[in-house]
Amino acid sequence: MTKMFKIALPDGSVREMPEGSTPADVAAAIGPGLAKAALAAKIDGEVRDIMRPFEGDSNLALITSRDEKDALELVRHDFAHVLAEAVQNIFPGTQITFGPATDDGFYYDFAPAPGRGPFTDEDLPAIEEEMRRVIAADKPLVREVWDRERVRQFFIDHGETFKAEWVMELPEGEPITMYKTGHGRPTGSTFAAGRTSRRPASSIPTRSS
Repeated sequence: MTKMFKIALPDGSVREMPEGSTPADVAAAIGPGLAKAALAAKIDGEVRDIMRPFEGDSNLALITSRDEKDALELVRHDFAHVLAEAVQNIFPGTQITFGPATDDGFYYDFAPAPGRGPFTDEDLPAIEEEMRRVIAADKPLVREVWDRERVRQFFIDHGETFKAEWVMELPEGEPITMYKTGHGRPTGSTFAAGRTSRRPASSIPTRSS
């Protein structure tokens, strides 16, 4: 018999969902409009990827663009990772460090490939064009759970020395969530403290999404 989880919604209703279901499935069950509008989910108060399966009985609140504060932070977080993916696409060999959303936008720190020199304002039009292409591709976001050593080795193999060092600061034995775009192996190298929405960017290891 399929195990069922009780999912409590903000209006006080409770939906029973089979094990393996996601917040996106709940949104779809409620209606196609909500399924399209839902950006992320709050599970027992924690913001998570809308495609991450429930782990047990949960309190669920779906985040849409009407939830202005949460939605704006998600969009800025996503755009930071789109920026990182775009820069690595058009400037191979670039390493990235960190780049969260901020109160008024987003950013990412880059270490240019040897011999390239610093980025300048003249690079921005090409970066912006590539960001639009990445967004338009709308590739699926695939979530995997890796151990710390596997993540570290991945970054070593891909020349991401900053990330390889950073991951070793995480507790040994703690699972790390790894996101990638499409269905191939991860190709980017961006870290996030909480990757949550459906807009895929590059490969994003995180401890909380």
